[in-house]
Order: sequence, then C-alpha cells, then structure tokens
Amino acid sequence: MNTTPSHTTPTPASAPDEAGPALDAVSLTALRAPAVRHLLALRAEHRLTRAHVHTTAQCLNVSDRTVWRWLAEATTTPATTAAPGARRSGRFEITSELRVLLAYWHGNASAVHRELLARARQAPAPAISPSPPADTDTDTDADASADASASGPAAPSPRPPRSALPGGAPLAAVPLLDPVPSLATFLRAVRRDLTAGERAGYRHGHQAARAHDVFATRPRMWRNEVWEADHVQAPLRVDADGTLVHPFVTWFIDCATKAITGLAVTPGTPTRASVLAALRSAIVPTAPYGPFGGLPAHVRFDRGRDFLSRTVTAALTTLDSDITVLPPYSPHLKGSIENLNHCATTMLFAALPGYTPTPRKPPKQPPRKRPDPPPAGPPMTFQAFTTELLSWATWWNTEHHPESLHGATPLQAWQTDPTPLREIPAADLWSFTLEDDARTRTLTSHGLRFRNRSYLADWMTGQAGRKVTVRFMPHHTHEIEVCDPHGHHLGTAHLADQATDEQLTALRHARNTRARRLRADAKAAERLRHERFAPATTPTPALRLNTITATEATRELSRYEEADLTALALPDLIPPAPPSADWATPDSLKARARPPTPNLASAPEHHDQETTP
Repeated sequence: MNTTPSHTTPTPASAPDEAGPALDAVSLTALRAPAVRHLLALRAEHRLTRAHVHTTAQCLNVSDRTVWRWLAEATTTPATTAAPGARRSGRFEITSELRVLLAYWHGNASAVHRELLARARQAPAPAISPSPPADTDTDTDADASADASASGPAAPSPRPPRSALPGGAPLAAVPLLDPVPSLATFLRAVRRDLTAGERAGYRHGHQAARAHDVFATRPRMWRNEVWEADHVQAPLRVDADGTLVHPFVTWFIDCATKAITGLAVTPGTPTRASVLAALRSAIVPTAPYGPFGGLPAHVRFDRGRDFLSRTVTAALTTLDSDITVLPPYSPHLKGSIENLNHCATTMLFAALPGYTPTPRKPPKQPPRKRPDPPPAGPPMTFQAFTTELLSWATWWNTEHHPESLHGATPLQAWQTDPTPLREIPAADLWSFTLEDDARTRTLTSHGLRFRNRSYLADWMTGQAGRKVTVRFMPHHTHEIEVCDPHGHHLGTAHLADQATDEQLTALRHARNTRARRLRADAKAAERLRHERFAPATTPTPALRLNTITATEATRELSRYEEADLTALALPDLIPPAPPSADWATPDSLKARARPPTPNLASAPEHHDQETTP
C-alpha cells in the first residue's frame, strides 16, 4: 500500500468570461502593485501556478500575458514593482522637431526615418578654432605657407553636405538621435502620438484634416428662421440655343424643414440675376414649390461674388433679413445646402444623359486645361433639364424623408410648424428684387435713354418730359422697369432697335471667328517663346536646342524694329526755334537752334514790287 501523501494543488474555478470588473480603472491600477508582490512571493516559495496568474488577470481586467510580462519586468528590474504597467520614460516619442520633418516630407514617415539614419551615420562636424594656439611657431607656419604657395594653389576643402539625403531637410533641422529607433518603432510612435487628422494634414494639407474633425450639430429651429443659399454646377452639359454649356442651379433651403423654397437655373455661369430670381421664387408661395415661402429671418451663404453683390445685399436688407457671410473654405458651416448639392448630384444628375462624374482632386490642385470630353449621347436641352430639376424638387419636398425629420417629409414638417409666416405682396417683392439705377432720368420724344440705348413703351405716349427712375434685372438688357421718383411702378419699356435673329447669329459667328484667330495667334506666339533644352545625364550646364540661322534672326529682328515706332522717331530732325534775345541762353543751345525765319509781313510787298511793270 502506497503511503506517500498526494500534494496535488486543487485548481480554482475560473470566473465566467462575461463577468466585468467590479472596480473602476483607478482602483484596478492601484491593486496592480500588491498583486504582483503577492505573485512574486508565491514564486519565491515555488507555489506559483497558472491558476494564480489567471485569477489575478481576471481581477485586474487584463490578459494573462500582461500579468506574466509584469512578473518578468519585476524580476529583471525590481523598481518596476511599485507601478506595474506604467509608462516608462525611455519610450520613443514624436517631438516637435520630428513633426517639422514630417511636414517637410508631406507625411512620409519612412522618408523621415531614412533621414534620421543618414544623419546618425554622419560624423559631427569638427569645431574650428577661431585663433591659433599660443604655442604655435609662427616661423614654422610661415615656412609652411611659403612651401604651399610654391607648390601651387591648395586643393579646396570638400564642402559639407547640405542635407543628409538628396532633397532632404538641412542638417541643422534634423535631430541627431542615439540610438535611432527601428522603423517599426518609429511608425508605431507616429500612429500613437499623431492623430488621424494630423497625419492627413501632413499628407494632403489642412483641408484634408477637416474630414477627421468633429463638428457640432446646430439645434433645430422653426420654419423661415434660417435659410441657406448656394450655387451648384451640374456635372453635365445641355444644349442652350445651339451651345453646349454647364447649367448652374441656384437655390434656397429652409434649415428647419429641409424644404427647397425656391431655385433658378442658369445656362452657364450664374450672376446676381440668378440669386435674385431664386430669391423671388423662394419668397412667393406659388407653384411648383408648394406652400413654401415667406420672409426669412436669417440667410447664410458663402463669400461668392454674386451673393456679396450690392444688389443682393440691398434686397435682403430691404426685406429685413439678417445676412450671415461665412468664412472662406468652411462648407461645414452650411451643411444643409451642401447636403442638398450632394443629394442632387447623386440622386438626379447622375441619372441624366451626358453625366460626367468629376474625380475628387487633392486640395489646391490647379484646374485641368483640357476641355471636357463630349457626351456619349445626344445632350439634353436646357428646357428638358429645367423640367427634370423642377420635378425632382417637387419630389424632394413632398415625398422624400430626410433623416433629421424622423420620417416626415419637408411638406409635412412645414405644415405642422405653427410659426406664423411673414409674407409680402408679389408686386412689392418684384420691386425689391431689381437693381436700382440710382439716377433720375427724363422721358423724351424718343423714349427713355438708358446705357446709351433707347427704350420705348406704349404707355409713354403723352408723358414726354416726366422724371422717372429705372429698375432692371442684371444682364437682362432687352427690357427695363420704369418707376416714378417715389418708387411707383409705371410700366415696362423694351429695347427700341433690337437686332434681329439673323443679325445676332451673324454677330456670334463673327465673334467666334475672331476668337479662333486670336487663339491661333497666341498659340503661334507661345511656340516662338518656347525654349527647348537638351536632356542631360551628368551635371552639365543647360544646352539650348532652338538655334536659328543669322539670316532668320536678322529678318525677325527687322520685323520687330519696324513695328516699334519709338525706334523710328527722329527727335533732332527739326531743330527748336531760337529763344528770345532777352533770354540768357548758353552758347551750346544757341548752336543747336535753327536760324530765325524772315519777316513774312514784308513778303507780299516785295512780291508786288517784282510784279509791277
């Protein structure tokens, strides 16, 4: 019978994995030191088992591997027992100098690490003493200088390198690290010490870092409290009277209900007339926008030239609307209209014929010089595009369910809002959204003269001599609105001698022909100015290739000299008239003056004497 006692240590039951820590993080950190000391005591008594480590890890809310690492560090470095797992001062961190290098290399961390390695391999430059030592023999130095001058000029000392790597930063800007961390350690420090926004900013600029920023959401207000306005270019071309142009949409959106209150479509570059037309359609509650309308309390837009024009700001100020001009490059401050632009591009423009998606460009990239490729199919007409856009705006207001409205449509959110509307008669709104000439004019028998043009209307009969003022829509020169000095509308006047369609077609053809000729001349002149150089594989001076003969150079120079009229001027061809006798004139100027002319009064008498028989 075996009488040897069994010393098998019972294995404690492990806690369930889903059990969370009962203490907060500060208390768990404070319990690390006594737990590690207890485990070290068990190890000294040869009683430490995996069950002890597992139980300690579960109590401290860490992994078993972390506890084993704490024990290894406490064994090699007993000082770490006081604070297991604490950050050590010897850990590599990204300093301000390294941040400058990361910005220099545009976020290329591997290039920065290569430059640090190259800088560490270079020996520091020896210090040069400003004066010779006291025990230097001047005679010996003089002899050595004489020998050096006799033997010839001394070889120039090698110039110290400007940077540690080709194209790198100056040596003074590269810190000398000892030792240089490994590439993995350096990359880990970059990811740990730099945020994602900083890394994107170093790589693509401060605008790319904005994608990683956190922005607060404005509280939802009530209808007509805040409107936002903007232009958006449709990424397609439409047929506008035989010309392919990019249409621009100018619209206003109510930030509370996400309703499109009004819009205007312009074939080509929009102007302040586009803003005024969209504003007029937004305020008047007429079709096809539904019951949306009224005067807004605040209007937000960016620093577009059209929105900041005197006409638009004067119209909004007259309508008692506060204007908020946002700082440049801040689309996040007008998120409602920017989201509408994005939705229109992805939900409408992308499905229309001739859609050409615009690739995302890095910030501050110059625009491409090549023209847009022609559409694959026949382009839409401007009228058809406007019809599609108005139908989509109606769908957005009546059937679309924005996420911020919690299942309601913009129309439902507008109708359930009890905020009273500030409305204005359509006739008054018409006068507020036109540009004022700020001058008083007089009706004549030929009509009204405005900007060197004559305008006529049937209501002007019998009113010649009346004082009037002019209000007009910018760039709409075919008609103007005439008012009395008190602002009362008198009627519309049309251009008197408007050109016919055939004349306008011929004029456009002539202008296009002249533009093509000017572009061809500019292209030829650019070819003459273009300089070509030979490629080089070694450091040699640049070699020009565009050589011409002496005859060609003389012929071209003579053509330019003939065109320069100042070179043909002869200032001394006709000498100046002689000065008066009482003037103190130097002898040098008297010699250059022409002799006095004979008295012309006596010439007829001499002629009569000669002709008398």
